[in-house]
Amino acid sequence: MHRKIMVQGTGSSVGKSIIVAGLCRIFAQDGYRVSPFKSQNMALNSFVDIEGLEMGRAQVVQAESGMEIPRAFMNPILLKPNSDNNSQLIIEGKPVKNTSAQEYFSNCSYLKEVALRNYQKIERDFDIGVLEGGGSPAEINLREYDCVNMGMAELVDAPVILVGNIEIGGVFASLYGTIALLDEEDRKRIKGLIINKFRGDAELLKPGIDMLMTRLKSEGLDIKFLGVIPYERLDIEEEDVLAKKINDYTKKEGEIRISVIRTDKMSNYTDFDALNQYPDVALNYVFHKEDLGEEDIIILPGSKNTISDIEKLKENGIFERVKELKSRGTVVVGICGGFQMLGEEIEDPHHIEGDQERVEGFGFLKIKTVMERVKYTQQVERVLESDLGTSVIRGCENLKVRGYEIHQGVTVGEESNLVKEENFILTANESVFGTYIHGIFDNEEFTRRFLNNVRERKGLKPLEDKFSFAEFKEKEYNKLATLLRNNLDMASIYEIMNKGL
Repeated sequence: MHRKIMVQGTGSSVGKSIIVAGLCRIFAQDGYRVSPFKSQNMALNSFVDIEGLEMGRAQVVQAESGMEIPRAFMNPILLKPNSDNNSQLIIEGKPVKNTSAQEYFSNCSYLKEVALRNYQKIERDFDIGVLEGGGSPAEINLREYDCVNMGMAELVDAPVILVGNIEIGGVFASLYGTIALLDEEDRKRIKGLIINKFRGDAELLKPGIDMLMTRLKSEGLDIKFLGVIPYERLDIEEEDVLAKKINDYTKKEGEIRISVIRTDKMSNYTDFDALNQYPDVALNYVFHKEDLGEEDIIILPGSKNTISDIEKLKENGIFERVKELKSRGTVVVGICGGFQMLGEEIEDPHHIEGDQERVEGFGFLKIKTVMERVKYTQQVERVLESDLGTSVIRGCENLKVRGYEIHQGVTVGEESNLVKEENFILTANESVFGTYIHGIFDNEEFTRRFLNNVRERKGLKPLEDKFSFAEFKEKEYNKLATLLRNNLDMASIYEIMNKGL
């Protein structure tokens, strides 16, 4: 028998994604086959599954935590913002078109069909489905269009747990207010409440919790209080919280200093999660040209709009500053859109990214990129060529590297391609390397050898330690599961799932 539970929040950034991940790990530990599900995601961070289909990274984390292979049916609708008023719409892992909010909501009937048919795969193949909502269910102006909160719960008849974040204040008001704003049928779906990210003595909350639950009971609502989750630092990827990542990840100490250029349309900043765990690395995100100059490595990250991002770098002076530092010997790395920027020019004849048809690149690599209508999405596993010469990744001969590609555009040119493929995947010279491979630094052997080359340039001895990001993530998922088990009423959560509505 398939069982389900849905986690919704009083707003964004209350911790829905992490709680879903933790529940998935608990259910998997308890012997169940479990799948996460978020019908509609809006994020610039995405992933490519084993079929080459694109999906949001939050569901990747949740699937990994649930000991399952991430699949696009876990996130069938993905919106990737291009501008304030426009997003690329991806349905069942494939890009469909660019759409405005008004056009998107006008297709709500079709979107609900997409959501339902993909969840039915989970009903068929998994013991438990853990659904995640988006933002708040109390966006009452959008209820008729909703396919991610109560609209999704209604489609699959799922009981709901509502999460509030005490860290931002007003948690009792946000929990009660969210419930009060819902219509009667939606209100009845809420079966449990959680307070998240608490710091201090939880006993101080007890009077408020008792008053809240008494009031809800007097209104005829069958809702249980499921627990207070204390704040704990977890190195688990969260959905589109780059500001938090910048604050938490910036390190002041480390023999190898790395600056990641923060661009307006930066995507897949998770590419640097593994890199930041190396003990000799100090990683920082840079917004201004004045912050550049002390690092050993500059990284140009992926971008949802490469042309507008490189033009912005020219406007704010970072473009010329990077060129100056590269001429002094600073190593420069480009990932995906950043890789395209490293070349001599980028052309957009079909106006994929906007009205501008051509832009000059940094010119660090003898390559050129032409944006095409086809979007390339695939998992990759490649072997580097046997002779890397004096390049910044020398010593990586014959190494296998794994990751995934998500990009518009084909890159061609004179620089040697360091894999046995027709299209560029990874290329390098003495102080520059660029690649389309997201997750390149998750390859511990490659990363340690690259860092040792930079250490050698600084006159430092090489290190032999390697960091297994896969093992690290497993420890964090188990740590999360323990945190939830110790602070949530798991017996009641199972009871809610078993009883349903």
